[in-house]
Amino acid sequence: MTAGKQQFSAGVKEYREMGYLDFDYTPKDTDVLAAFRVTPHEGVPIEEAAAAVAGESSTATWTVCWTDRLTTLERYKAKAYHIEPVPGTENQFIAYIAYDLALFEEGSIANMAASIVGNVPGFKPLKAIRLEDLRIPLHYIKTFQGPAHGIQVERDMMNIYGRPLLGCTVKPKLGLSGKNYGRIVYEGLRGGLDFTKDDENTNSQPFLRWRERYLYCIEAVKKAEAETGSRKGHYLNVTAPDVEEMYKRAEFAKEIGMPIIMVDFLCVGFTAFTSLAKWCRDNGILLHVHRAMHGNITRQKNHGINFRVLSKWVRMIGGDHLHVGTVLGKLEGNRSLVEGYCKVLRDTYVEKDLTRGLYFDQDWYSVPAVMPVASGGIHAGQVHLLLDIFGDDVVLQFGGGTIGHPWGIAAGATANRYAVEAMVQARNAGRDIVAEGEDILRDAAKECPELRAALDIWKDVTFNFESTDTPDVVVTPTV
Repeated sequence: MTAGKQQFSAGVKEYREMGYLDFDYTPKDTDVLAAFRVTPHEGVPIEEAAAAVAGESSTATWTVCWTDRLTTLERYKAKAYHIEPVPGTENQFIAYIAYDLALFEEGSIANMAASIVGNVPGFKPLKAIRLEDLRIPLHYIKTFQGPAHGIQVERDMMNIYGRPLLGCTVKPKLGLSGKNYGRIVYEGLRGGLDFTKDDENTNSQPFLRWRERYLYCIEAVKKAEAETGSRKGHYLNVTAPDVEEMYKRAEFAKEIGMPIIMVDFLCVGFTAFTSLAKWCRDNGILLHVHRAMHGNITRQKNHGINFRVLSKWVRMIGGDHLHVGTVLGKLEGNRSLVEGYCKVLRDTYVEKDLTRGLYFDQDWYSVPAVMPVASGGIHAGQVHLLLDIFGDDVVLQFGGGTIGHPWGIAAGATANRYAVEAMVQARNAGRDIVAEGEDILRDAAKECPELRAALDIWKDVTFNFESTDTPDVVVTPTV
């Protein structure tokens, strides 16, 4: 019996016998490449586990089907083409899998996600599986619009150059009346911030309906612009119970003149997020992307989807901002991983770099860059470290680090703005802002009492818990 006829013999066959494992396969430039961290159950050979992932995420099922003969199956089979053990772990492997471009609908992250990770995370032969990274070919990237505007256009719109942008999340994020909410926005913006923002769960609750919040916020923005002579904005969260309501809120934000809106992209889903990003480009509105719910998907090191994959999807779909963590603050994320996320969002060409969790070279071609957002437990005393980690193309969002200032919200904003500008000036003068950062801040505080008060109250605040955030980057692929 020939090999071709064996393929269609009745019964149950191992996935690796059905052509889903091919160590001789050379990926095409047009293939989508995936790196999976696979933990098979005991007794399941890794070769069979990798082939099963390739098969179940493309064309296979648990038994041979005669209908396979009705198509050119070989073309549509995903292929596990390389496997490497993960040093320092028990029974974990990186499986590299290639997908033919024809498997994916153009411009659809919903389809890509459903295809690659829609089913296999629940597959019984696997104890755990995590999608670590993707290589997206030019041919697929060009079917997406990319960021609605991008970093350079945002800087032009806001007329802010040469320094990080400064933001603040309104606190408390729930329970305020519209007037008090707007008061916080105004105080933060007049004190020196560029943006203030709704938080992920600020939608349209009984204590503050969305329209009232929007009107008080735009009043605050316009008043602060008139007083400071600078462009300001507040991220109005348009996340809503249904798509029609989401657009209603977005249209009203545009009508009142707000330059930026925000959305919880995982909560609304890839399809709604894609549509909103296209609307933002068509209507000249910046789109801030909050990553609410991501920790449920990304945090486990052996199962789920790595945040760098979500970052790539956000850049393809069209966000202008994306939260990436802070390294220094209260949210998970060590420096090497956060730097990797920033490269995925900002660089035109991203080289494979396992020290930052980047498993593939990724060319973004003409796709604009996304502005990373550092938010969660940061304060003025960390500005030198934040600039060293993120550079200038970042939004530094000091929530409690603005509103918790002992002299009030505006004073907290002034402290942050002065600290950032002093540090940028020192860096541009050739000073080592990491080694000299504390001295630079102390000298700046002599001229800015608001900064001095901030340093006095927060100088020793850190979030150095025992780390469970081991690097995802523990292999040295030969591919």
